[in-house]
Amino acid sequence: MSRLSEKRKRWIERTAANDRSYKAFLYNRFFVFVLLVLGQMATFSLIGGLLVYNSAIGIALQLLIAVAEIFIILRLVSTNDRPSTKLGWIVLILFVPVVGTPLYLWGGGGRPTRKMRKKLESSKKEILSEMQAERQEKEPFFAQTRSDAICQTLEKFGYPVCFDGEAVYYESGEKMFFDMLAALRNARKYILIEYFIIASGKMWSEILKILLERAAAGVKIRIIYDDFGCIMTLPPQYNKYLESMHENIRCLSFNKVAPIFSLRLNNRDHRKMLVVDGETAFTGGLNLADEYIGQKERFGYWKDSGIKITGGAVNTFVGEFFYVWNAFHKDKESVKPYFSQRKKTEKGDWRILPYDDSPLDEISIGEMVYADIIDRAQRYVYVFTPYLILDDFLRFALCRAAMRGVDVRIVTPGIPDKKITYRLTRANYDILMRAGVKIYEYSPGFIHAKSMVCDDECAVVGTINLDYRSLYHHFENAVYFSGCEAVAAVKRDCEETFALSRLCDAEYPKRNKIGKLFDAVLRLFETMF
Repeated sequence: MSRLSEKRKRWIERTAANDRSYKAFLYNRFFVFVLLVLGQMATFSLIGGLLVYNSAIGIALQLLIAVAEIFIILRLVSTNDRPSTKLGWIVLILFVPVVGTPLYLWGGGGRPTRKMRKKLESSKKEILSEMQAERQEKEPFFAQTRSDAICQTLEKFGYPVCFDGEAVYYESGEKMFFDMLAALRNARKYILIEYFIIASGKMWSEILKILLERAAAGVKIRIIYDDFGCIMTLPPQYNKYLESMHENIRCLSFNKVAPIFSLRLNNRDHRKMLVVDGETAFTGGLNLADEYIGQKERFGYWKDSGIKITGGAVNTFVGEFFYVWNAFHKDKESVKPYFSQRKKTEKGDWRILPYDDSPLDEISIGEMVYADIIDRAQRYVYVFTPYLILDDFLRFALCRAAMRGVDVRIVTPGIPDKKITYRLTRANYDILMRAGVKIYEYSPGFIHAKSMVCDDECAVVGTINLDYRSLYHHFENAVYFSGCEAVAAVKRDCEETFALSRLCDAEYPKRNKIGKLFDAVLRLFETMF
């Protein structure tokens, strides 16, 4: 059990519970983090200025940077990165070499550090090996339909397609939360929780109360939260505080925030999953905070969505959870006791396939799935995304689909949560609408759902936004499913949401020439970080 002094525990309790007070902000790690980073940047700028103004050292430094420029640009040209990503770095390096060159050397690839990569790759390899050993279905899976094709591709990455169980779609966080609580209360063996954000309030307090009850009954509790995602919502050492509450509770704070300027902060655990006893799994856009269940108003009504999975596909969620857990928590565990045994089932029209995505991949699995759905669409593709910040690959896929007659519709927020991100989202409207894509802005407020449905045949629900950060820098997860009623449920939700949203046209949003120039500059760097 983690040891914390009683004084420290009381401080954590007060800080976590009092999130609306000014004291919580002053104690908050983000406040301290920003001050320290700004101090470091000011110091680096001062040192850089002194070097430049010293003639001998300044000339030597400029020559060194010029040589580095040439090698970096040659390297960029030879990589398989997206052209838009290369262009942004090349422009920054050529026009502001004193900033661009060191920044790229520091972490321009946006991938995890060697230490993080080594731990994750080793852990994931072990987990995938155990998952393959536990599978009941050994014979190869052959694609018979266009929906099967993506399943066959994902199987090559170690994600098995399942033909049993059930998929239940939730068009709101409130409805999903009700079933999440029911599943938690019925836990008998273990509970796995992994979320980008955990915040004090009604949602987390109800969950924590049940977790303590189930822990006292002998249920194992394992929790992962992202440290940066919770920097404004949880006090320091909250993971140790949770572990001190009961010996059956273990907690991991992922990729802890250090008060230094580092691009490794890009690699966040944006995944969201709740797994109970290997029987039930939940995922979707919901974090564990009150705005996601309508208990706290932020940016109007907060619309989200999610999905509940039962059957053999739950074992994939278990594997996804433990490859992160075993990579970073001191108490590593065998995943076998957490797998549930499944009977062999006949192949039918039913397909459920959970998968995840990470910066470790040479390609973005999340983008690959989205692009495959768009490219194979024949009648329609409907998309929910809070952010629409696309690279050339997905932008052209959406445009091609619309130009060949597919009804492509995208719903984005009517009320923004981040002003610059909102402007970047709108900067992508023009080229998409000119190709025939219909873009709606959700009038009641902010839409946080991440989903795609196509041709009454297949759908994806998960944590993956249509933005470069989500597709290339974050750890994400989603579920691909076809041949089940949940596909129709996603479509119904889309149609009901269209009716509540504003259809954008060529005159909306209006921008003057200066605004268009500003948007062009933003888009130049939108796929870099």
